[in-house]
Amino acid sequence: MKRTLREQIGELVKMNVAEFQQQYRDVFGEEPASAHRQFLFRKIAWRVQADRGGGLPESVHEIARAIAKDAALRIRVISNADKRRAGIPLEQTVTTTISPDHDSRLPMPGGLIVKQFKGQTIVVKVVDDGFEYGDRRYSSLSAIAQEITGTKWNGFLFFGLTKEKTNGRR
Repeated sequence: MKRTLREQIGELVKMNVAEFQQQYRDVFGEEPASAHRQFLFRKIAWRVQADRGGGLPESVHEIARAIAKDAALRIRVISNADKRRAGIPLEQTVTTTISPDHDSRLPMPGGLIVKQFKGQTIVVKVVDDGFEYGDRRYSSLSAIAQEITGTKWNGFLFFGLTKEKTNGRR
């Protein structure tokens, strides 16, 4: 007679550490990494439930592989799904990462950079080929900062777009 999942888990609860270690060897085919009773109970109970329920779906295995390979998850999953549909074995494929075309410190084209300077609100619009301030186009934020202050500035620093604080100026 086949035992229910509840009965199998109930039997696990009654085991001591030595019995858990032997059960672990039987279930996983290797020596347990720990002799901690609760750890062994959870690992074996998880395996019993996974075996009963058919294990994890392939999509979960795919996500785990992508995380393990430190890949861009969404790109890898979509790419691998396309390859699987085309019948290409995954181990015979090559993937790469995609780098954005713009500086990550800046908003996307069409976005605004706003700065308060000497009681004045400065608004700079990011465009595809530079920046708009007032009714002029500039190729860099540094040029706009120099126009406003009359002195040379690092544009990212002046507008507060640096990733870290530098020398207390922000």
